[in-house]
Amino acid sequence: MSDATLEVKGVSMRFGGLKALADFDLTMRPGELVGLIGPNGAGKTTAFNAITGVYRPSQGEVRVCGELVNGRRPHQICARGVARTFQNIRLFR
Repeated sequence: MSDATLEVKGVSMRFGGLKALADFDLTMRPGELVGLIGPNGAGKTTAFNAITGVYRPSQGEVRVCGELVNGRRPHQICARGVARTFQNIRLFR
């Protein structure tokens, strides 16, 4: 069993004929702070959406504390401690 808090193995996302994310791997252990950087269109948001349950990965696995969370709803993954925020330029009227 892994000591990883978050483990992403071989996650890919397809939207029709477009492969937006290919074989993405990430391992985070307790206490680690990780940044994900890249140019527009690199798949950063797609990766976060696949990890947090907004999208179900086309292939690969997402595990939180060893538990497979593929196919879980975002609120179920959030209850396990993995959440995201959305960028919104209109916070107030």
